Amino acid sequence: MAHRADPSSSSPALQAGASLIRLLPPGAVNRIAAGEVVERPASAVKELVENAIDAGALRIDVEIDHGGKTRLVVTDDGCGMSAEDLVLAVERHATSKLTPGAGGDYDLMNIATMGFRGEALPSIGAVARLSLTSRVKSDPAADAWELRVEGGDVSEPRPAGFGGSGARVEVRDLFYATPARLKFLKSDQAEATAIGDVLRRLAMGREDIAFTLTSGGRRSLNLAAETKGEAGRLRRLAAIMGKDFSDNALAIDATRDGVRVTGFAGLPTYNRGLPDKQYLFVNGRPVRDKLIVGAVRGAYADFLARGRHPAVALFLEIPPALVDINVHPAKTEVRFRDAGSVRGLLIGALRHALAEAGHRASTTTSAYALGKASPGGAGPFQAGYRPQTANPYARDIYAPEGHVSDGGLAERQSGFENVSAPSARAESLPDDVAPSGDHPLGAARAQLHETYIVTQTADGHMIVDQHAAHERLVYERMKQALAEGGVARQGLLIPEIVEMEIGEVDRLAPRFEEFAALGLVMERFGEDAVMVRETPAMLGEVDIKGLVRALVEDIAEFGDGLALKERLEDVCSSMACHGSVRAGRRLNGDEMNALLRQMEATPHSGQCNHGRPTYVELKLADIERLFGRR
Repeated sequence: MAHRADPSSSSPALQAGASLIRLLPPGAVNRIAAGEVVERPASAVKELVENAIDAGALRIDVEIDHGGKTRLVVTDDGCGMSAEDLVLAVERHATSKLTPGAGGDYDLMNIATMGFRGEALPSIGAVARLSLTSRVKSDPAADAWELRVEGGDVSEPRPAGFGGSGARVEVRDLFYATPARLKFLKSDQAEATAIGDVLRRLAMGREDIAFTLTSGGRRSLNLAAETKGEAGRLRRLAAIMGKDFSDNALAIDATRDGVRVTGFAGLPTYNRGLPDKQYLFVNGRPVRDKLIVGAVRGAYADFLARGRHPAVALFLEIPPALVDINVHPAKTEVRFRDAGSVRGLLIGALRHALAEAGHRASTTTSAYALGKASPGGAGPFQAGYRPQTANPYARDIYAPEGHVSDGGLAERQSGFENVSAPSARAESLPDDVAPSGDHPLGAARAQLHETYIVTQTADGHMIVDQHAAHERLVYERMKQALAEGGVARQGLLIPEIVEMEIGEVDRLAPRFEEFAALGLVMERFGEDAVMVRETPAMLGEVDIKGLVRALVEDIAEFGDGLALKERLEDVCSSMACHGSVRAGRRLNGDEMNALLRQMEATPHSGQCNHGRPTYVELKLADIERLFGRR
């Protein structure tokens, strides 16, 4: 039989009768706090810039040397601090961002500022050489004061020369007091890049504040203050995420149960290979939350192939009592009281905006086409060509070299066997289909290679991929029929038992009815398994265990089971592909124009089921520039 070891036999402290519990000295406490709050120079910049925002600053300037390791300075024109305030500011848990209630208690569930813990300045001062210089803005005649903290030792305030009002915080030799932490820092360039990312993220949430970043004497970021509101916010997002994003962004504005979401979402055809351009702000605070990843994935599931991700910037306004921002010292994570409602709001807002977009497609495809057609552009058959622009999104909307589509689009059809042979047929224009504003996609003029429809619009022309366009039309009709008639089920001769952990079954059980509506009927089988009795008929033979486990993983990661919906949609997409007009089929004028009119009346017809554009639009003005006519 195993016996528990007697700690007194090996512990000198117990042998001597000493206590097991010790009170740590203030210096050690501050260094421990610094390890949680200040992970790297970017963390220090984030804390200091958030302090400046809470101080009411309208301009914030950041200077760094060697990636912020040797020196970083944050200057603002906020309310400033007096000598007494400077002394208190470097005390742990001293803050100006919480006020006591009627009973003298502090409500930590009603936070309306960027920070509130009162840990940033003392934590930085515990591991670096910190200098605070400030003048109170409300009193122009007041003196400026300076206070220094070095390795946790605080000096007395002394008068200082400071030209304006506000505050200047300088941090030198970060982590000199904790040399072990220095070993984990990355290169100067990597740390400078991280600081730039943090500053841009903060700037996205406050378009009314001007931000600058100077690294090694070179200005790397210069954002002018914009007017508050939708137009100013879009200009700020364009300055950070690129003009292509603003050209292809859909406005978001929806409210549910007192919670409002605003912002912008990119068109499905404006996508990229990583979900790194998906931003969520909660009451102005940038947060990283898996909630947005699941919500965006669910909203765009109909429009993008797996492995492609849209660009979004969403701003959530929620009563402070409904969100807990006190989850992590770095304040990058939040917890919603009703996460399901918030996720539903995000998905509903995104889907509504996508539906309002109608047949609109991204402008980057047209820019690519114009670049190929320009006299100095790459030849149309140059292998491996990718459009070279300053914005990374324009590159990422094209599949990587060697990529093989799994969607059965026009490029996979046998009609391309004779693509090199001349094939163009002009159609007479019917009198009732003249180019006008009533028909945004214009009137059919010709068919090229039995695959592409050339249309004339009121101010240019378009090239439509007939197979990709009709695929979307068929898919939308199938989805509507699926929603109206439900999903047909097929019963299993022998029910399938899927074993899993008890916690996984507990996550799955509340959604049994939801999955039954999608054709997957299951029930609990003991404490650690589920029994599957029926599956969606359209899936045919399916890996039931794999499907159920994918649902559990989705619920754990995103809060919703997306795998089943995606598989059903994949089947619908495949059926739509095989049931649509194929590449290589000749269409007459009436058929081409009928397809255009259906596209105009069908939501999401600007992209096929895999996120690729169904048409390219070329404006007359752009064509005239190609030929030097303007």
